[in-house]
Amino acid sequence: MRLTPHRTASCLTLALLLLGLGAEASASTLNQNVSWTINRAGTSTKYRLVAYGDSIYAGYNGSTLYAAKYAAPTVDAEYLSATWNADIESVRRAKSGALAQDVYKNKIVAERSFMQHSSTRVVTFEMCGNDGLQARTAFKNQTGTCNYKVLTDAEATCKSTVGQAMDYINANAYPGTKLKIIGNLYYPGYDADNTQSSCKDPNTGATVKMQDKFLPSMARMNYWMCELARTKGFQCADNFAEFMGADIDTNGDGLADVDGLRYIPGETEQNYVLRITSTLRNTLRDASQHLTSASSSYDYIQSDDVHPTYTGTTVSSGLFGDTKGTGAPRSTSFPNGKSPLWNQYGHERMGWRLSTSNPPSP
Repeated sequence: MRLTPHRTASCLTLALLLLGLGAEASASTLNQNVSWTINRAGTSTKYRLVAYGDSIYAGYNGSTLYAAKYAAPTVDAEYLSATWNADIESVRRAKSGALAQDVYKNKIVAERSFMQHSSTRVVTFEMCGNDGLQARTAFKNQTGTCNYKVLTDAEATCKSTVGQAMDYINANAYPGTKLKIIGNLYYPGYDADNTQSSCKDPNTGATVKMQDKFLPSMARMNYWMCELARTKGFQCADNFAEFMGADIDTNGDGLADVDGLRYIPGETEQNYVLRITSTLRNTLRDASQHLTSASSSYDYIQSDDVHPTYTGTTVSSGLFGDTKGTGAPRSTSFPNGKSPLWNQYGHERMGWRLSTSNPPSP
């Protein structure tokens, strides 16, 4: 079954309706629920991967009607299908524009039945991106004396909600679930934030470089996502390192930049933030120019400077319900654990990173 846009009268009516609702939808939230099954030849055994989140896991591409078929969770489903020789249903329960508390309450808690199904083997979630984006916007709009509380409030909300979400998943996911994993935040618009604020620091009376304020705040959020994962039985897919660090060694420390930036299990918050914001700061690179070699780079960010790039077709976003579909895997095997596309698009990279924690059997 292939899901494609149909230019029928009913769709035209729906499109016109959505045009009228567009401003409201973009200012609030948008359910984009998709179930896509990787239908593998020669097997009828099917397992489920459940992904909760916001526009990232939704595969948002600027449309209210359609989303990327191969968003990160579905990319990971292909890896699982090859490893387990089974059909994998990728269930994406996502809400574009949702704050962390919204994802927690209205997706993870309200839609817990999806992870309670007996076929569930992987549960993953991501959140806090919109908390960070809204705090960044609020800070950029400030004049007069800078108020940093908008950033620290976002950090505190993220930390507490991530912990709540992990506890709830631990208590409610199907007991046979083999992997629980969170994805942390990359930094969209890193280069664009290399500019001065309109507000002035209360101590120095001078404007501040916005990147210098946002990066430590994001680092603290990312630290606690990975640290809470370590203490609560989750794995952490370090999207920040995968998006922001080159696949080569650009500073001569003997490590590919991506490896140097990764969270180290058990390290302190102080150590992690220092590495990201100071020690290895010169290895950070805007994700629109992700270096895969000394002479090759790929754009991981769509033109909105927020959402990951993807390849392949789109599916109906499930705006007013659930969209379901099935299709053959694009690749039937991954001899080196990586698809040919693994480092060429944002969603492919994110899906590959999720796959590195996949258990060898269901």
